[in-house]
Amino acid sequence: MILYPAIDLKDGQCVRLKLGDMDQATVYNADPAAQARDFAALGFPWLHVVDLNGAFEGRSVNGTAVEAILAAVSPAMKVQLGGGIRDMAAITNWLDKGIARVILGTVALRNPDLVREAARAFPGRIVVGIDARGGKVAVEGWAEASELGVIDMARKFEDAGVAAIVYTDIDRDGVLKGLNMPATLALAEAVSIPVIASGGLASIADIRAMLAPEARVLDGAISGRALYDGRLDPREAMALIAAAG
Repeated sequence: MILYPAIDLKDGQCVRLKLGDMDQATVYNADPAAQARDFAALGFPWLHVVDLNGAFEGRSVNGTAVEAILAAVSPAMKVQLGGGIRDMAAITNWLDKGIARVILGTVALRNPDLVREAARAFPGRIVVGIDARGGKVAVEGWAEASELGVIDMARKFEDAGVAAIVYTDIDRDGVLKGLNMPATLALAEAVSIPVIASGGLASIADIRAMLAPEARVLDGAISGRALYDGRLDPREAMALIAAAG
């Protein structure tokens, strides 16, 4: 299992949103590169970065901050990036700059053929982001709801060669309710693609739940507010994961 610390970028700053609402943003660090260095120093192997402005605008907005993060942690820490990446040029640009994996969300719903094309061109470096509210896929920075169910969406990419699926329960994101394990496990059991849990991770109890035998099918989990608020001790979490093998 991999624990991914999260850096969400809004207006060049490291923030956390509540329920995906851009008007409910808490700034945790005005220097995202410094925050990335802190996470790298703790020994996290991966970093999960989202360009929130980009997700709403459909293009990279916080590119300068992302490049600063890359400069601060590469090559010790791998970075996966999502938010506003909507075409092959943007995908290629970020992978060429040193991003290890790009996350495609809105475009995965709007243009699944692009995901397939990218996965063929960049094996192991394309991730599908599935964000859901009430079990239905949401896009455009979570501002628009679709009628497509999470599992139906995931199955569209079963044979595409994507590296993973990041599944976010929007109703839990940023409010520390705990991971939605039933829905996340149902998704992981329905597809062969590795699934990364996101949204609501609140404490070491969630890490233990992820390490339970029935949850070993999951690839990892993303943590944001719990790390920033001190509710999750990163060293304790990493030690628990290491001990579990």
